Amino acid sequence: MIRVMLVDDQRLARLGFQLMLDDVTDITVIASAENGQTAIDTLNQLDADHRPLPDVILMDVRMPGMDGIEATRHIARHWPAIRILILTTYDEDDYAFGGLDAGASGFLLKDISKSQLMESIKAVFENGKILTPRITKKLVEYQQSKFIFQDQQNIFIESFKSLTTRERDICALIAQGLSNDDIAKNYFWKPNQSNAMLVEFYRSSIFQTAPKLQSIGLN
Repeated sequence: MIRVMLVDDQRLARLGFQLMLDDVTDITVIASAENGQTAIDTLNQLDADHRPLPDVILMDVRMPGMDGIEATRHIARHWPAIRILILTTYDEDDYAFGGLDAGASGFLLKDISKSQLMESIKAVFENGKILTPRITKKLVEYQQSKFIFQDQQNIFIESFKSLTTRERDICALIAQGLSNDDIAKNYFWKPNQSNAMLVEFYRSSIFQTAPKLQSIGLN
């Protein structure tokens, strides 16, 4: 039997999910709460009374007092065995990524069907992850961008190590998008033609010593 807790500031929403799950033989609703703080208080009371805790929490996002993201973060930290499904009316990236970052196991919209809700509860109970298709695509893109950024960062660090101290100083100014004249003025030279040419010499030297810096857009 999978024990479920409902957390939503709308009484009708809690009642609706309760009715959807009432006749499911292997799922039972054991508690409900109107906001994040009430949910945490309820869990503390269940703990104090040595009563069973929920296996899965259906958590709304936008609630007065403590919202669903903050409550999810607290619950994930203090009761890590509890799985949390974020349920919201709003298909927004901030809610999805905020909930997942806080420790939620899934993100679903409230217009989910009864069969989808049952399957989602069972999936997260078995340590699965449930996301709307659009958020799944966004998450994949986000993870890919993180890997690309990490690769670029590693290239920059290794290339940077091969430069002299002065070349590193010039490189840092180039990274800010400064022109040769600006670099001469902001470093320790006067912004005249010969000093601008000296900066150009250092710029060429940097990219000859560490050509991979150009591959990440530093030029």
